[in-house]
Amino acid sequence: MQGTFPVYDICKLSDFQQEDLLISRFGAYLQKHRDLYFPHKHTFYHLVLFTKGGGTHAIDFKTFDVTPYQIYFMTPGQVHSWNFEGEVDGYVIHFSSSFFESFLLKNEYLDQFSFFSGIIDDAVIQIEPSLQQKIIGLFEDIIAESETTDRMGLDLIRSLLLQIFILLNRTNTGKKEKQALPYNYTLLKTFQKLIEKNFATLKLPRDYAGLLYITPNHLNALCNDLLGISAGEVIRNRILLEAKRLLINLDLTIAEIGYQLNFNDNSYFTKFFKKYTGSTPEEFRKITLNHQKNDRRN
Repeated sequence: MQGTFPVYDICKLSDFQQEDLLISRFGAYLQKHRDLYFPHKHTFYHLVLFTKGGGTHAIDFKTFDVTPYQIYFMTPGQVHSWNFEGEVDGYVIHFSSSFFESFLLKNEYLDQFSFFSGIIDDAVIQIEPSLQQKIIGLFEDIIAESETTDRMGLDLIRSLLLQIFILLNRTNTGKKEKQALPYNYTLLKTFQKLIEKNFATLKLPRDYAGLLYITPNHLNALCNDLLGISAGEVIRNRILLEAKRLLINLDLTIAEIGYQLNFNDNSYFTKFFKKYTGSTPEEFRKITLNHQKNDRRN
């Protein structure tokens, strides 16, 4: 792949005359968009339910094996790619960040679902056998509704999607031993949102603790309790993720990427990246591009 990796919006991908929504059977979607095998970003929420096929797919450089009745969710800005084996099918739905705004009083409603947190391991769910046919039925209802012209059809699609989200969220969070108290959950979500806005300039837990009006020790205890890692590691992981996303953009030099992430010394950026990933930025870029070439040949 040469140059900047692509960023897609729904209008570029959809035959459905709706700027905020794309609904398709996955096999048909793949036939139309074979170029999406290689790393790319979306400006929208993206979910795929596999009912047939194998191979792998990667979200923000973490690879998962594809299996039937697996569903994965992506938030705007994440990078993903896939390398399928054999015939693959299922369902794919894209919807914009504003798709639910006119339907829900709380604009942040989707944030409560664990699979939209941006935490990769929470974004891929193997649907339990007892729930599989119910979820398939809801997707079939969405497909059928997308083919109608009823004036309230979009609201019915929204309600069907919310049923899927709620059912899967119960399964996903039910497996976790600890459930956050409402205050702690809100505090963690606010911390994560602050990181998303400021990770390039604010790199220390005390910076975020001040914005949250709590002590650094309190913030660290919160992250250890709910995420199993320190507040510093949460911040560091977001910086490393952005570095990896930028490194597959060949229009940027390593020095330019370091500068974008507020590392004024390029050698410090290289040492930081290697310390926590095991490879230099140059090595990561080379390995990633080689994987893409091998996937293309296969």
